[in-house]
Amino acid sequence: MSSAFKKLSKILELEQRGNYKNKAVIGGIEKYIPVWIESARTEAQSESVLALVEQVADSLMGYGRLPGASARSQLISAILERIELAISQQETPAATPVKTPVVVDTTAVQESAVDDTMVQVEPEPIHQAIQDVVEDVSDEEIVSEEPVEIGEWPDELELPVDTVSGIGAQTATKLEKLGIRTVYDLLTHYPRDYVDYSKLKPINQLEPGDQVTIIGTVKETSVSSSRRGKRITRSLIGDGTASIECTWFNQPWIAEKLRARAAVMISGTVGQYLGRNTFQSPSWELVDGDRLHTGRIVPVYPLTAGISAKVLRSRMKKVVDQWAPQIPDPLPVATRRRHKLMGLVESLREVHFPSNERQLGRARQRIAFEEMLTLQLGLLRMRQQWRSAEGLALEIDQEWLDGFVSSLPFELTQAQQNALDDILKDMAEPVPMNRLLQGDVGCGKTLVAAIAAAIAARNGAQAAFMAPTEILAEQHAKSIRELLPEHKIVLLTGSLVGREREQIYQDITTGTAEIIIGTHALIQENVEFRNLALAIIDEQHRFGVEQRATLQHKGIHPHVLVMTATPIPRTLALSVYGDLDLTIIDEMPPGRKEIKTYWLESHSRQRAYDFITKQVREGYQAFIICPLVEDSADQEIKSATQEYERLSTSVFPDLRLGLMHGRLKSKEKDAAMIRFAEGEIDILVSTTVVEVGIDVPNATIMLIEGANRFGLAQLHQLRGRVGRGEAPSYCILLADRVTPEAKERLTVMTQTDDGFVLAEKDLHLRGPGEFLGTRQSGLPDLKMASVLDVELLEEAREEAQTLYQHDQWLQDPVHNLLSSQVDRFWHDVAGKN
Repeated sequence: MSSAFKKLSKILELEQRGNYKNKAVIGGIEKYIPVWIESARTEAQSESVLALVEQVADSLMGYGRLPGASARSQLISAILERIELAISQQETPAATPVKTPVVVDTTAVQESAVDDTMVQVEPEPIHQAIQDVVEDVSDEEIVSEEPVEIGEWPDELELPVDTVSGIGAQTATKLEKLGIRTVYDLLTHYPRDYVDYSKLKPINQLEPGDQVTIIGTVKETSVSSSRRGKRITRSLIGDGTASIECTWFNQPWIAEKLRARAAVMISGTVGQYLGRNTFQSPSWELVDGDRLHTGRIVPVYPLTAGISAKVLRSRMKKVVDQWAPQIPDPLPVATRRRHKLMGLVESLREVHFPSNERQLGRARQRIAFEEMLTLQLGLLRMRQQWRSAEGLALEIDQEWLDGFVSSLPFELTQAQQNALDDILKDMAEPVPMNRLLQGDVGCGKTLVAAIAAAIAARNGAQAAFMAPTEILAEQHAKSIRELLPEHKIVLLTGSLVGREREQIYQDITTGTAEIIIGTHALIQENVEFRNLALAIIDEQHRFGVEQRATLQHKGIHPHVLVMTATPIPRTLALSVYGDLDLTIIDEMPPGRKEIKTYWLESHSRQRAYDFITKQVREGYQAFIICPLVEDSADQEIKSATQEYERLSTSVFPDLRLGLMHGRLKSKEKDAAMIRFAEGEIDILVSTTVVEVGIDVPNATIMLIEGANRFGLAQLHQLRGRVGRGEAPSYCILLADRVTPEAKERLTVMTQTDDGFVLAEKDLHLRGPGEFLGTRQSGLPDLKMASVLDVELLEEAREEAQTLYQHDQWLQDPVHNLLSSQVDRFWHDVAGKN
């Protein structure tokens, strides 16, 4: 042990005398470590010494990036103390001889005998001491020494990806399928996973299932053919403790590289064949090469056809080495200091080719923070742009409002009243309202929105009410007409044609139509409002940012109210709707009955049918929901139609069944809903179009087929279609395939009817993309960050607010790069809002 460690000690002592300027070795200490580690490993005669070698090497590989003499001094002192202690402990005799593996001589095949007199020593690891030093550096990172970056974004980063050495036109075409077109795209094509091959292990200690790296010497390599014509390359690798066979299929060229006596590093998962340990298709590298695929934490990138993991990893290394240093850091020095963040260049190096797990964690946190920050800054900018506009202050006729509310056959809940107060206060201001109204199924959001629409109409202006489906738009039109019979209310949907549609267009343009309810048809180019003062968007999560903006721009800075019956966890609301003020109706009207929920496996379906029959015999009605089996409207219709026919003829032949799905014409849907509401249909077989809009107090059972296919939010929405009358109501969840995750979701449904609890659970189980149902059109992609990281989200939001308080439009030269990054991150979304 003494030779290699004494050489290193002399170099570190020389570095101390040179005031830690990293000049003890030409090119810096990091250049010397790969050479030193090979000789140190060869001399190591126990696992504990080998572990010490790895710890020292791992720590010193980041030496040049330590910020300042103080941190470098602490690290070198800790290493020298540990080396001295380890040497002194090894030189002290011990009583019990232990056989220890000898690491192979990398210049020749050498089955060295183990010296039975050698004692395995167990020095205290320096890992914790080094880790403590690095922790201190992390907490007090000296970023103030770095220059303030006020530069511009380098044009070179926008060069086509085939600018990179080794990437030709064909490869560039394949990379385009991954969304990679420029050098910057490639730099930010982050690994989707990592495999830790940094842990070395002697061959005689390998166990099946280990993900490890071995270093050894090739004994022999051969190529043969299987009966099916496959070319099989076999190589026997030894390390002085044992040998292991490695096998590759249809890669005969490997034999030219892995010739006898070659020193090689093998990384992979240990398997077994005929009782012997083997490696099948492992990663490999010659010891004198750059270690990209073995012996380290190896990045695993998203791939596409025609590009192998090894090739992409090699190209990424070239890109990171050449181009990462050219990217200026958009985060101001003060921001990095406040949050103890890595610099951008170091983060890119570490996230692609990590030195160790801790550095990888810091790099990922830095990049995720930047994404969260730019997302929040974009939302704040949209909010500020909207609020800086001059809107229409609407007069609130309190006498009319009090009379209207008192005329209702029920009292507003306190939550409804609070929401109404928030909205009317906003509408009375000349600053345009931009508010999100959340509330569970049946909490009374539509009534609050209708009152807001009436206020706009009473001011001689117009209100638009956009819903995601025709069924929901029709239901809103019906209920709002009943509430506000004195106002001209029109319904505009895509199914309207001819003179009827043209008349509605004219009514909207002239202002005859005061409250306009519709679907996406409201945002068509030929729809022109005379004086749009209020835009209401229902089920906001089904629309995108751009669609919302399009409706906003139909008027001159109208007030905007977006609503959702899907309770959205606060973390997701901050991410997706951070430009909106938030109001929550968290109280249900009195009299709503508890909906008892059960879940059954498919073999218990007959029990559910018997219960439905019993309920119908007692005078009640039921929904049976068919899932969308495939992503096709035709498949959905076929599923509902076939199930309707089967249930009508084989299961409920004596009962009256109806059918409804989203592709029926409006008149057919209306007829089905009216017949069901009036009691002419006992069981309504439907797709998920009944998720919103239908209110039938006599319906007491909701049976959901394939409930395991739905998220908690949608199951909760469907369940909300019952329980609207006085009778006890039930929701039966039938699962046709029960995975552990599905079982967890279905069990949660039986335990709570709190939509916000379910939404939080749904977010964690299925992730934000699945939770939202449809992608938020125009919302930037988060490559590294996750909205599930609540602490990081809050931290980024606070930082965004701090920056805006001091430099609202990021006009300070120090924020030039950050402002450009916000533009780049949001593309053209901000301009449309």
